[in-house]
Amino acid sequence: MAVRIPATVITGFLGAGKTSLIRHMIEHNTGRRLAFLINEFGDLGIDRELLLGCGIEGCDEDDVVELANGCICCTVADDFLPAIEALLDRPNPPDHILIETSGLALPKPLVRAFNWPEVRARVTVDGVIAVVDAAAVAAGRFADDPAAVLAQRAADPSLDHENPLEEVFEDQLLCADMVVLNKTDLLDAAALARVEAELAATLRAGVHVVRSAHAAVDPAVLLGLGAAAEDDLAARPSHHDAEGGEHDHDDFESFTVALGPVDDAGMLEARLIEVVRDHDVLRVKGFLDRPGRHRREAVQGVGPRFQRYFDRDWRPGEDRRSELVVIGLKGLDRTAIAAAIRAAVVPARAAE
Repeated sequence: MAVRIPATVITGFLGAGKTSLIRHMIEHNTGRRLAFLINEFGDLGIDRELLLGCGIEGCDEDDVVELANGCICCTVADDFLPAIEALLDRPNPPDHILIETSGLALPKPLVRAFNWPEVRARVTVDGVIAVVDAAAVAAGRFADDPAAVLAQRAADPSLDHENPLEEVFEDQLLCADMVVLNKTDLLDAAALARVEAELAATLRAGVHVVRSAHAAVDPAVLLGLGAAAEDDLAARPSHHDAEGGEHDHDDFESFTVALGPVDDAGMLEARLIEVVRDHDVLRVKGFLDRPGRHRREAVQGVGPRFQRYFDRDWRPGEDRRSELVVIGLKGLDRTAIAAAIRAAVVPARAAE
């Protein structure tokens, strides 16, 4: 029997550090031929561009395949399987495939897809890695006690009787073979211990938690787990098992805000923080055209925490543009959000 190519599924909530983890794995690769399948929620392929902009050897354009504008767990037959087959059919197939899911994806349907006859004999799930934002969990973003949530919901009829964010988060943990607890540098020892205790209450027996800052984890720790997760689905419970593993993303939405050249990125960042606090915005990410700068500026935000950095030079003939993807709960006031963001780029005097 031919040796099957291992694939690692990297899951985790929005902004947890999945792309940073992959970039670190590329930088510290030890000669493997890696291929990357990047799933992006929204119509602007930010994560793929971040990888291609990393400027490090082993991050070639042909090795990074993007599935845009749709959750990978909902488009298995149409998008994922053809993409995997294309990687496997290459003259020099990869030694290892890294799959970054969208922050909204349930990993179990994706793992189940590896049992499809077209790929089962050729590839196996070496492991599912869940990346967790330690600071977000410490801030109480997710409720870990379902009974308390139900009691609170029953006591207050004005509350939303759905909590999709918590279910997605827990399903990712329940499917994981290893958890990367990222951004631990933002917490003190006591807070970190509390977060780890909360996670342990959800994780399956034997799943290890690896602490990290800036998603800097040795690839030797993450690759070669040999989990064969596609053969172990029954041991990976999901909130959505009764639904056949499917789920509805109507609770989330995303849209792109196109901007002109940005003179004052600091002012724009301050406005983005205001927008996040005033609206149900979970994530903001994109690129900026900074006049007079030959490098493109990347912007990434999770809640009110933002970071900016120049990731690469603008390519000759490339259309210099500023675009941001906004991801949040359904019902975002797109008009108000876009107007607020653009007002930080186009001064109010333009309306005079």
